[in-house]
Amino acid sequence: MRIQESGHSVPDTGFDSGRHARAKIGFVVLATEQTVEDDMFTLRPEGVGIHFARAPIADSITVETLARQVDDLAPAAATLLPDGSLDVVCYACKSGSLVIGEERVHDELRKVAPGAQATSLIASVLAALRAVGAHRISVATPYLDAINHQEAAYMNAAGFEITAIRGLNVEKDSDMIRLRPDYLAEFAASVDSPDADALFISCGALRSLDIVDSLEQKLGKPVICSNQAMMWHCLRLAGIPDRLDGYGSLFRHA
Repeated sequence: MRIQESGHSVPDTGFDSGRHARAKIGFVVLATEQTVEDDMFTLRPEGVGIHFARAPIADSITVETLARQVDDLAPAAATLLPDGSLDVVCYACKSGSLVIGEERVHDELRKVAPGAQATSLIASVLAALRAVGAHRISVATPYLDAINHQEAAYMNAAGFEITAIRGLNVEKDSDMIRLRPDYLAEFAASVDSPDADALFISCGALRSLDIVDSLEQKLGKPVICSNQAMMWHCLRLAGIPDRLDGYGSLFRHA
């Protein structure tokens, strides 16, 4: 066999922008995650690349386990497109981002992706609620009460009034992903209060994307869920204005 020496360089005309010329978005997800990735691919417009890294955590979602994730965010994010081509990098855990605090999360992500806009799931939710003009919010979660208390306090500090918040007292991520969408719709509707401007279904592990549009039509008010808000916010930060039908008024109008 004769091996020819390489003596050919690719001309500029041999390259293009690749499959993801519009934007590239990186997500740091929990090691236990089983829902976020599917939802991001469901909502991904053509020409937008989405990339994932996992941060270690036990199958136990508590204030303590979430707080310990702070030291793992930068190492995980460092594995996302190290060529520096990310447009947006996001910590894809709602409870983790509010326990750690969005500014600390963003600082950790910027350490390894300084050229990308840094965000988090809690920051995405707050931006989505403001985009639909909501101030008084009902919140349905799968969480333990300790996390619900922190969530209510965090959202109050961000300028929202929480009219009701109730959780399902589920600790394991592996159980949260098994909650049936029809059950989630019934539970979330029971938490909603008539004086709320919007209903928020909290947690990226839940399959709430499946029911957000029908529940919104039933309640006659905006319904925001974690993964819907996160992809919407990341796309808008990346300069992608695409609208989508079937995933609530947030994606149709904002």
